[in-house]
Amino acid sequence: MPRETGSGRRQGPLAGLKVVEMAGIGPAPMCAMLLADAGADVVRIDRPSPSGLGIDKPVRFDLLARSRRSVAVDLKHPDGVALVLDLVREADALIEGFRPGTMERLGLGPDVCLAAKPPLVYGRVTGWGQTGPLAHAAGHDLNYIALSGALHATGRAGAPPTPPLNLVGDFGGGALYLAFGLMAALLHARETGRGQVVDAAMVEGAASLMTMFYGMRAAGLHADERGANLLDSAAPHYEVYECADGLFLSVAPIEGKFRDVLLKTIGIGPESLPDVGDSASWPRAKAMLAARFREKTRAEWCARLEGTDACVAPVLSMAEAPSHAHNAARGSFVTVDGVVQPGPAPRFLGTPSDPPTPPEPAGASTAAALRDWGIGPDRIAELLVSGTIGIRTASGEDREE
Repeated sequence: MPRETGSGRRQGPLAGLKVVEMAGIGPAPMCAMLLADAGADVVRIDRPSPSGLGIDKPVRFDLLARSRRSVAVDLKHPDGVALVLDLVREADALIEGFRPGTMERLGLGPDVCLAAKPPLVYGRVTGWGQTGPLAHAAGHDLNYIALSGALHATGRAGAPPTPPLNLVGDFGGGALYLAFGLMAALLHARETGRGQVVDAAMVEGAASLMTMFYGMRAAGLHADERGANLLDSAAPHYEVYECADGLFLSVAPIEGKFRDVLLKTIGIGPESLPDVGDSASWPRAKAMLAARFREKTRAEWCARLEGTDACVAPVLSMAEAPSHAHNAARGSFVTVDGVVQPGPAPRFLGTPSDPPTPPEPAGASTAAALRDWGIGPDRIAELLVSGTIGIRTASGEDREE
């Protein structure tokens, strides 16, 4: 799918929203992707030369960078900082994910940016937050969810805590909470004309995701031990079972009426299954269900159970998920530049979003994006000559403009 080079205008509920994104890794680009998928004009400020940020891979596979344009700026050059401030004056929001103090040292901290654009929403996402004894320490997703209680709670009985990819910290506790915070602050700014800083800490976002479980623990309904609770693999009616072919089913009929459907469909009389209301009976009930599910292949069980109220779904790999009939019918996955990937979510039925556009190399849209954001051609030429900005081709090579 060719990248639109003449304009950053996209369709969707956030069309018209202008966002400056400071290039980074993890939650900040994920947040920017969500906003761009929903129609925002997001301009990513990249380094003039490849930065080595994140896991090295070809640009077309850097999916968190999709649907927005890149401007390559040397922030060590005073004209580069001045240029970003000019973009900030045109923007509604800024996103950055550096350690506390980094943007201040660059001359682009919130005090400077809010002075340049008082209604600006300045979004900051870090692991530990902008303040506190750990604020300046290095860390990654696993460390942040460890401090929230989420990692300790994740895993099976007798096993160490299981890292849940980086879904809970970087993306759930970081990107999504930053996006929510930005939207809330933008609404406030539009009502009052006053911008503010959004301090999104992944440890706090991950803790917030655990709110229900903290309530259950306080009520005596959730134990600290892993693999001992209703939703953490202990219960037979909320578990993953292996089939005859070594593939797996997710089985989750928590409610009695749904368990009745499951048991009837797989040929077990409800009276035969031990009372799952008594956790002491869970091991026996689980063994009975495990033995039954091993009798047939995953496909055979899906033919019987999918689409019923048994609350059963196949455990699909990333290779399988895009072609599942339900996902295919809804177009939940899309192919962009030959790369299969999740489509934008959620859906907006009144203001549908454009399809995603491919990630582009650092600086591929420098001149076009700057023009669209009000920077004149003479100044662009001067910035190019001084080396303040860089322009790269779609293949990632430097070029003249």
